[in-house]
Amino acid sequence: MKKNRILVSIVGIVVILALTLTGCGQKATATKEKYPTKPLNMIIAFSAGGSSDIQARIMQKYWNKYVPEQPWVFNYTTGAGGAIGFGAIAKAQPDGYTLGGVNTPHMIIQPMGQGAEFKIDDFQYIAQVVNDPQVLAVHKDSQFKTWQGAIDYAKANPKKLKVGIVGTYTGHHMMLLDLQAKTGIEVTQVVYKGAADQNAALLGKEIDLMVGNVNDVMRSMDNMRILGVAAEKRSEFLPDAPTLKETGLDMVSDIRRAFVVPKATDADKVKFLRDTFKKIQDDPEYLADMKKAGQPTDYMSGEDFDKYVHDQEAINKALLVKFNLMK
Repeated sequence: MKKNRILVSIVGIVVILALTLTGCGQKATATKEKYPTKPLNMIIAFSAGGSSDIQARIMQKYWNKYVPEQPWVFNYTTGAGGAIGFGAIAKAQPDGYTLGGVNTPHMIIQPMGQGAEFKIDDFQYIAQVVNDPQVLAVHKDSQFKTWQGAIDYAKANPKKLKVGIVGTYTGHHMMLLDLQAKTGIEVTQVVYKGAADQNAALLGKEIDLMVGNVNDVMRSMDNMRILGVAAEKRSEFLPDAPTLKETGLDMVSDIRRAFVVPKATDADKVKFLRDTFKKIQDDPEYLADMKKAGQPTDYMSGEDFDKYVHDQEAINKALLVKFNLMK
């Protein structure tokens, strides 16, 4: 009898432990299934109405389709070419409820050149969503019919060619540096806060040439001439504009937009976000909306974009060193 009582007690303990562990497992699973349980804070590092904001708003529409119970709350944290907003994302609570948009090469070069309060290893990368090639553009009445004409003028007249860019330590800035490095020209750099200001300056003939994005110049195409697109192939949005490579200038330069969360964010939450963003990117209606808005869609997984960012670090550093722009 005593042995039987001992055996029953042991079996009872085993059953209780099994039930307890099963309950814990169910509770953990339930917790994971509930994410997100509240709205997510979406940090946009540029002004409302700009290219980054427009793209995020389109994506929000489809986030609401796939995660209808928890919307995004937009938080515009602007300044320093996006560096203030990028830093805010890096410093946010890594609880899965703050994410934000980042731009390359801005986020790569700002820690090196501006001493920005973040580094590229401060993030978990969710996905690249846009690859927006850059262009060289002039007023439609400009004396320059080709990029070579502008370069020849700059060589004959050092520092007289006025070139507009949006921000320093940005994609526009890096393309201008690359152009100077490859052609040996000296120009007068004119810096604007945003694409709208830059476009207005070109149309008002305050500058001779501008470095802009495909998405930005499309707003004023009736009054601009595109001298070349800095891409491997012609843009579907500017099919008549040749690439710089086609016309003899070996230059590829783009601004890529992606979404990130703070580095320490839980792996399961990162996976949920990556999987959801992939669903959005595969949605034909999302792709149609992006095309209508002139947003050059180019999806890259978070893992692949992480590698891309780190590969670009050395390339951009070399340009900063060449022009003595390292912090």
